[in-house]
Amino acid sequence: MKIRKILIGIDESEFSRHAAAYGFDIAHTYGAEVGLVHIVEPIVMPVDTQDGLLGTPFDPNLNLPGTELEILQTERSAALLNQASKEWGTGLEIAHFTQYGSTAEGIIECSQEFNADLIVLGTHRRTGIDKFFLGNVAEQVINKSLIPVLVIPYIEAKD
Repeated sequence: MKIRKILIGIDESEFSRHAAAYGFDIAHTYGAEVGLVHIVEPIVMPVDTQDGLLGTPFDPNLNLPGTELEILQTERSAALLNQASKEWGTGLEIAHFTQYGSTAEGIIECSQEFNADLIVLGTHRRTGIDKFFLGNVAEQVINKSLIPVLVIPYIEAKD
């Protein structure tokens, strides 16, 4: 199997940065194209359908702060992808993807769109109650992916 395209999932965590560096190293070794994907999960906020002053209902679809939030999230995603490309991607062909929705599903969809040969992800190494409530994106991607997934653990250096 030839590794021609590597999809690297990235977020703002140290776990992700460690995995991205590893994925870019593989890309340099194989001369592979890199797809960087950042998933923007929706922020769910309770909607107050009552006007606080008069107690009259208003249209919850007029969510202007959500539009501003979406713009900020998109800009932050672009900045994150650009920073990773500058830091590790010298000499490589790099495509940027910002997906919206479920992280695992977004990574799978992006890998298919990009026609990736390999997915590289970091892991937060959650266990117990954290894993139950927060899930494990890497595990979900492994279970749904039709291509190899390389999961890079992050071990903090101890002084």
